[in-house]
Amino acid sequence: MLPAVTLTTDFGLKDAYVAAMKGAMLAVEPGLRLVDVTHEVTPQDVMEAAFVLRQVVPYFPAGTIHLAVVDPGVGTARRALAARFATPEGLHTFVGPDNGLLALLLDGAEPEAAVSLDDPTFWRTSDPAPTFHGRDVFGPAAAHLAAGRRLDEVGSPIDAIERLHWALPLADEEGVRGWVVHVDRYGNAVTNIPRVLLEGLRGGRGLKVYTGAAILEGLRPTYGAVAHGEPLALYGSSGYLEIGVRGGDAAALLSIRKGSPVSLVFTDEP
Repeated sequence: MLPAVTLTTDFGLKDAYVAAMKGAMLAVEPGLRLVDVTHEVTPQDVMEAAFVLRQVVPYFPAGTIHLAVVDPGVGTARRALAARFATPEGLHTFVGPDNGLLALLLDGAEPEAAVSLDDPTFWRTSDPAPTFHGRDVFGPAAAHLAAGRRLDEVGSPIDAIERLHWALPLADEEGVRGWVVHVDRYGNAVTNIPRVLLEGLRGGRGLKVYTGAAILEGLRPTYGAVAHGEPLALYGSSGYLEIGVRGGDAAALLSIRKGSPVSLVFTDEP
């Protein structure tokens, strides 16, 4: 059985871009198993794409190909990449632009191997559209890899990839200051504050959460712990602190958006 190929883009679903890219991939290998992660990444937001994709990579088996096309530099001199990384789940291969997305996704880990997708043999056409490398370069290359081509067949080896770094929360014994890094379709505001960091610092102390128009007391285990329409802070399934509203939209109700600060202050009350 062919490995799965996941798709993460900012193409949206209004236009024909996703279908065109899939068509170019299926023309290479009709038996591909394509899994849509999302096509609703905020346009050109590389960090959001990395944040979303990293939520699903651990649940795919070794050998999966992950195609991530959020490409503000399309048509420029930025390289097209395919890279193989060793993850706790096994070897995974990632295909996308060399704009820092892959480094963000794997927390700066070095690839086991990486190539520049510079061989037109594995493109859809030798003259790719300067505004649509997803269809003409990245998609076909991912399809060839899923169909059994080796990494070193589809491009030239490279020594390093472009680096970007996450904005890390600031923490001390008094509390933690972080930021909203993603707002999901329910209006839940996901922060960059990991559970492991917060619990390690907090101990048995109480907690106040300051964000947007809200001051929240403590953390809740689930949405059902508050009344309908009330805001709360809790750990989401990604392992990060989230701000939500039971049955509502926290981002809209509390005037929170991506980049909004979130301050946690430890108190003496348990």
